[in-house]
Amino acid sequence: MSLSRHLFRRGPSESAVFRHFSTAHTSGSSLAHRHQHEFDPPSSYINSWKPPRNPKEAARQLALLRRDYDRKVKEIRKEYINEMELQRFEKLRKDEARKEALRIANEERRLAKDAKKKAEAIERQAAEEEFRQMLMKERAEKLEYWRMREKKIEELKKEKKDLLRKQSSKWIDEAELVKTAMNSVITDVPIGFPFMK
Repeated sequence: MSLSRHLFRRGPSESAVFRHFSTAHTSGSSLAHRHQHEFDPPSSYINSWKPPRNPKEAARQLALLRRDYDRKVKEIRKEYINEMELQRFEKLRKDEARKEALRIANEERRLAKDAKKKAEAIERQAAEEEFRQMLMKERAEKLEYWRMREKKIEELKKEKKDLLRKQSSKWIDEAELVKTAMNSVITDVPIGFPFMK
């Protein structure tokens, strides 16, 4: 029953199949790809089987074909495994090279950062030394100014004392003061000191 269904089932029309293959393979990229691609030579297995009349001979030929096929498949698998190993080694080599390049770049970046930090530390130390020298200079100038000011104050005090000593030499004696006071009381004359005249 299933065989009859399979036989009566309609397949795709010839025009649909032709239209599918004609549109699929006429694009420019597929044509360019076809020109670039190298196809394998035709297989010797296709149409190689000529069934003999003797069943033993047929079994022997089939065993030879299977053995030859197994040998070729084994070789192809070996080639595939070797190719995959080569690809894996190439990927490992590229990964190692990329890691090494990253490590070198990181090392260079770290060295540049260290050099920059050292240069900044030297500049900072030079600025601190300059600031310290400036502070010492200002302190020395302030100390010198304070000494000069103290010296001037001492000189002014000394001048005041000298002036006071000079003025006190013109003062009158106590007896003369009593006499002048008595005269002023009697004559109603204001008391005057000789240095005030």
